[in-house]
Amino acid sequence: MSEDQPGLDMDLASGIAAFESKQFSRATGLLSPLAEQGSIEAQYRMAIMAQNGLGMLPSPLLAYKYMKNAAEAGLGLAQHGLAFMYMQGECVDQNPAKAVAWFKKAADQGLVGSLTTLAMMYEEGQGVEKDPEEAKRLYRLAGFEDR
Repeated sequence: MSEDQPGLDMDLASGIAAFESKQFSRATGLLSPLAEQGSIEAQYRMAIMAQNGLGMLPSPLLAYKYMKNAAEAGLGLAQHGLAFMYMQGECVDQNPAKAVAWFKKAADQGLVGSLTTLAMMYEEGQGVEKDPEEAKRLYRLAGFEDR
């Protein structure tokens, strides 16, 4: 481990704190270099800011790049975010089948929002064959007993 690692950790912590307190310009300045160096947490937050034009001009390509990198690295929230991009056709061409695949990965990590969205997709037959039983199973897993 290099001697400058504590500085990088501090920048990440400061960048996340700035992001969470909605100081997006500051967050972009702190997180952008870390995202370029491969920090998954920085990439996820940069994706959100690039997607929504927070602290920077909206950049769909950058948002997609960072969200996909963080999702492929295994960050559940990024997997959910990438799935949503595919579901809505935001920052990338709409692709319900890819949305389902990424929602499944996020759901496997216990993200209730992903389970719920996946259940809805099975209920409506969006990106998958309509399957009311699978929808009910997923809703139950997400904590909805009465569906």
